[in-house]
Amino acid sequence: MNETTELLSVRVAELYYEENKSQAEIGGLLGITRWQVGRLLTQARERGIVRIEIVHPRARRLGAERQLRERFGLHDAVVVPTPAHASELTDRVTQAAADYLTAMRPVPRTLGVSWGRTMDAIAGHLVAGWATAVTVVQINGAVSLNRRPTTAANTAATIAQKAGGQVILLPSPAILERLETKRAIESDRTVAGVIELAAGASAYLFSGGVADGTSALVESGYLSGTDVTELRRKGAIGDVVGRFIDANGNIVDPGLDERTMGLSLEQLRAAANAIFVVSGEAKHPVARAVVTSGLCTVIVTDEATALALLEENA
Repeated sequence: MNETTELLSVRVAELYYEENKSQAEIGGLLGITRWQVGRLLTQARERGIVRIEIVHPRARRLGAERQLRERFGLHDAVVVPTPAHASELTDRVTQAAADYLTAMRPVPRTLGVSWGRTMDAIAGHLVAGWATAVTVVQINGAVSLNRRPTTAANTAATIAQKAGGQVILLPSPAILERLETKRAIESDRTVAGVIELAAGASAYLFSGGVADGTSALVESGYLSGTDVTELRRKGAIGDVVGRFIDANGNIVDPGLDERTMGLSLEQLRAAANAIFVVSGEAKHPVARAVVTSGLCTVIVTDEATALALLEENA
């Protein structure tokens, strides 16, 4: 495109997008055909003279979604614009996750869910009637060890209630102090039944945590700050369904993992539909580990996180 043509493209774009002129009107004003106007508008978009941006908070970044699917072999990806204010980030991404879950076809008959702040926000965004007769099952233990109750039971119950279904809770702490205790609880018929149901779920919905003092596992009393420091020393970058992983998606502390109740990472990797919801710079390491190690088939995230994943794995 020479300079004359480029300037003409700019003028055509101004008249079309800013003055709301029709292509026929522009042709008349500039002495060119309607076909030439259409071609110049196309060239303006292709060369970046015009950038069209959908700014609705529930809009999606389709280009980034396509790149994520192709780069990491995902079944699907949902990427929403990163908001100007960090306080709106979790709300925007969890709304997108609720929208995705609502639109899923076929509807999962059994949905396995983890717990935490992200999951609780998704439950809040789901509308009554988002699905019909879905059984929601907890996939990792959640009984709190301190006076601060977890939202796990409420999260699972809310998702089920809004779908007119039933909730199946895993009545166990997330992490047991002794392996013998964990094995005894697992052998209980009720607990074993929940674990079996979770293992056969149609789809899983989960998030990831960071390996620091803000972890839900620390706040719930399962781990201390010292425990997390030691896990980081061993290479932990975060946790998935209560299991601490390194940058390659491997368990960093086999002993701790053996005492962790719920779905294993091997079961999650084998799932046909595992939806991972993640947002924010602090969670970029765990997001990278999950998508590169096959722990999810779908990612729901913000644009900044998506671009970080694509740039770091170019």
